[in-house]
Amino acid sequence: MVLHLRIKICILLALFSANAIAQTQQHISTDELKMSVSLGGGVISNPLHGADNIPLVVVPQVAYYGQNWFFDNGRLGYSFIQSDTHNISFVSEINPESRFFIDWHPQNIFPLTATANNEILESQHIESPRQININNIQKRRVVLDAGVSYVFVKQQHVFSAQLLHDVNSVYNSFRGSLQWQYHFDLKVLELKSTLGVNYKSAQLNNYFYGLNKTESLYGEIEVGSSWQPYAKIDVRWPVGKANALRFHLAYYDYSAMDSSPLFEHDYSMTAFIGFEHTF
Repeated sequence: MVLHLRIKICILLALFSANAIAQTQQHISTDELKMSVSLGGGVISNPLHGADNIPLVVVPQVAYYGQNWFFDNGRLGYSFIQSDTHNISFVSEINPESRFFIDWHPQNIFPLTATANNEILESQHIESPRQININNIQKRRVVLDAGVSYVFVKQQHVFSAQLLHDVNSVYNSFRGSLQWQYHFDLKVLELKSTLGVNYKSAQLNNYFYGLNKTESLYGEIEVGSSWQPYAKIDVRWPVGKANALRFHLAYYDYSAMDSSPLFEHDYSMTAFIGFEHTF
């Protein structure tokens, strides 16, 4: 029942303006560097025990699409099949689960301090098996994933799917996602709603959210594979040609991870509101 309720919340968030009439076409300019920066206030909530939420004050965006190569906000890829409606690309990106363990993902500017194994065991006498603080476990590494992405564009609708595998042999498995995105205008507002689901293998979940024997007094704790829905809404109110007011809200469901004692909350949210300037 709880999972079904969260799925309904995701659908409502993605479709809250379903009656609006779409006015724009999807278009990506090639050989053009696009840069913008948003200043405002926001947060990425961290669902793990002992973790701090990640503040959002300055949010840069950088994208470049060549004839085949592209870079889009940390995602590097090469499109080898392109048309007005279909695109198949090889893509690479930092695994997003790292953001809960590293203050500045993916650059790793301020890495977390690793804790020695004996200190881990000594500190856990005050913790229950269902509440393990991330400051008392071994550091999780930054993971680079790469694989294939498929995008289908139909007017204002964008359907995408991807399947990625880690390339630096950290968890030695794969993850995938299915996503639907809808672009439309509502009077002066430019809106983009997203609804999707992530698949994460048991090996991926075990690496980030499982516990080995040195991290828990209760032995090894494994986490299985998971399907995790998410929803996003992004709103822009243009103020002139280069400026806009910006609002972004995203919800990521982690209720499938309830077997991991690292989780304090079974969801993560990203919220931001501010002023955007495009260079």
